[in-house]
Amino acid sequence: MSATNYPSASPQTPAPKKDNRGLIYGVLIAALLGTWGYIIYDKSKTKEVIQQKDVQYTMLDSSKNQVQKEYEDALLRLDAMTGANSKLDSLVKTRDKELEQTKSRIKTLVNKQNATAADLAEAKSLIKELNGKIDGYVAEIERLQGENQQLTTEKNTLTTQKAELEQNLSTTTSAKQAAEEKVDIGSTLHASNFKITAINEKSGGKEKTTSTAKRADKFRISFQLDENLIAPSGVKDLYILVTDPAGKLVSEQGLNSGTFTTRKDGEKQFTNKVSVDYEQGAVKAVSFDLKQTDKYQPGNYKVEVYHNGFKIGENTVTLKKGGLFS
Repeated sequence: MSATNYPSASPQTPAPKKDNRGLIYGVLIAALLGTWGYIIYDKSKTKEVIQQKDVQYTMLDSSKNQVQKEYEDALLRLDAMTGANSKLDSLVKTRDKELEQTKSRIKTLVNKQNATAADLAEAKSLIKELNGKIDGYVAEIERLQGENQQLTTEKNTLTTQKAELEQNLSTTTSAKQAAEEKVDIGSTLHASNFKITAINEKSGGKEKTTSTAKRADKFRISFQLDENLIAPSGVKDLYILVTDPAGKLVSEQGLNSGTFTTRKDGEKQFTNKVSVDYEQGAVKAVSFDLKQTDKYQPGNYKVEVYHNGFKIGENTVTLKKGGLFS
């Protein structure tokens, strides 16, 4: 019998285990690369954000510097204009509170440590407002100066007109005064037919003319006031001056002697004053007695008559010494 061939019962070799390390390594490497990529990306984004922030800060800082400069320029402009114009300086000082509030707010915004764009925008708006106020002040001063110039012109015109009126008035007044002076001088009366008579008073009231000093008791003075068409009617004061032979003015309290003003010689003494009622254009006869207290002396007695400050007539009478039986 043939032998049957059976497979040998030798033990089977186990299959080799699968190696996953490469996959794990690959995953780890990929994860690591992803992490690094994210880190690099995040860093890039952070850098980009930082750059953007830097740009923003730079822009804000530039805007802040610009705002600061605009503010300083506005202040310099205001100082320069008020320094050159006293009226503008006075106007600004009257509104100092209003300006100080605006300037204080701008200063606060500009000096703010972390000033925002909104802060700088507000500051720029206030600076624009400040410049507008300055322009308004200038316009107001120019308007006032224009009005002042007009008033000055009007004042000068009025001053010129006033000077002309005063000149005309002065001329008119001078002409009037000259005319009045002519009328005044022309109204001075004139005495004519002058007579002086020495009178000896007898008992019983009888009178007799005399030429001797010993018998003379008084003087009778007579003259006429000639017609004058300028002198108005009314009472005229005539001043009588009597000078004795020694050249002394006869002046006595009983004769109401005093002083008066002449046109040429100033103040003068008079012996007696006689008031007469004169009619314009008429001839007036005047006669009065003058009796002195002292005895009459031999020699020449001069009698002068003044009216309106002018001498209008005079005459002389001579008294003789006289003998025992004169």
